[in-house]
Amino acid sequence: MKFDIERLNDFYKGKKVLLTGHTGFKGCYLTAILSMLGAKVYGYSLTPPTSPSLFEIMFGEGAGKNSAHGLTSKEEKAIRLEESFIGDIRDFEALKAFYNSTEPDIVLHLAAQPIVRDSYKFPRETYETNVMGTVNLLECVRLNPCCISFLNVTTDKVYKNEEREGYGYREDDKLDGYDPYSNSKSCSELVTHSYSSSFLEARGIPVSTARAGNVIGGGDFANDRIIPDCVRAMLAKEKMLVRNPYSTRPYQHVMEPLFIYLTIAMMQAEDKKYAGWYNVGPDDCDCVTTGELTELFKKYAGKDFEWYTPGKTEGPHEANFLKLSNEKIKEVFDWKPVWHIDRAIEETVNWTKAWMESSDRANYEMARQIEKYMADVKSL
Repeated sequence: MKFDIERLNDFYKGKKVLLTGHTGFKGCYLTAILSMLGAKVYGYSLTPPTSPSLFEIMFGEGAGKNSAHGLTSKEEKAIRLEESFIGDIRDFEALKAFYNSTEPDIVLHLAAQPIVRDSYKFPRETYETNVMGTVNLLECVRLNPCCISFLNVTTDKVYKNEEREGYGYREDDKLDGYDPYSNSKSCSELVTHSYSSSFLEARGIPVSTARAGNVIGGGDFANDRIIPDCVRAMLAKEKMLVRNPYSTRPYQHVMEPLFIYLTIAMMQAEDKKYAGWYNVGPDDCDCVTTGELTELFKKYAGKDFEWYTPGKTEGPHEANFLKLSNEKIKEVFDWKPVWHIDRAIEETVNWTKAWMESSDRANYEMARQIEKYMADVKSL
């Protein structure tokens, strides 16, 4: 099967997609992509987690509960969110009511507490959100099996990380994340596998999990992430502190995993043999240190951006080396990365500079980048 944008267009046109976590960074991009593919997107999420937030830039300040929205940009075709419900994934009754009113064809689960350092501060909340939130959504699917495809998005950090230099973790390696965030996502994987085996497989509902590495792109304002920190430093015209410039991570533009998520959900709906679990990571050339990543940002941001490191600092445990093997998605979906790390940083800076002009310019730039990415896939 060839990674094919036209097949995505044909499949998602008119489909009802329930997207949890739609107000987050990945969720906003996925909303835009799905809308441009012709899908009807129903979002369930907490209020935007940051200020500024990509969700409010896209849909306007105050966008939220039980309302439909289109992009504020006048320069590009509308990107529409069919319904946005602001709710907690831990609230089973609210989630069930929204699920039953929507009766989605496709369920994409992105809602999570996603920050490692925050999980040390709020471990109980992290487990409740990442584990019981997954249970609640899968219970909705079990009770009302209207959907034809379910995908749970987790993380590369689900693996027991032995920090073996040069080794890319494979889908059959042991799951055992170290910190509360990583471990809760390992648990979310196990919950998903259990619900699939115990209930959903027998009902013909294919289920997959997707384990992605670190994503970058314009509009990410999260705390404790390297590119958002670069953006904040550039805006403030201050030198940026880099805690550990030698830690190595797999980085990819946010659209790389999102199009694979959509491909997995489509393919398993059409043929259940594609259900399973997949690493969604970049090639080796895109596994770089945080120092190298920061230097790339400086290359495109210009002379106003500088950074420094204070040497050894104290803080909670963070892995120094983590990499995924992407051989399975390459083999199964004939996929390969489209935008490598240099292009990913360039487009991130392009969006940021557009946003510094206006929200309309930022929304136009997002739509332009999505269309350009799809065109680049077709030209492969």
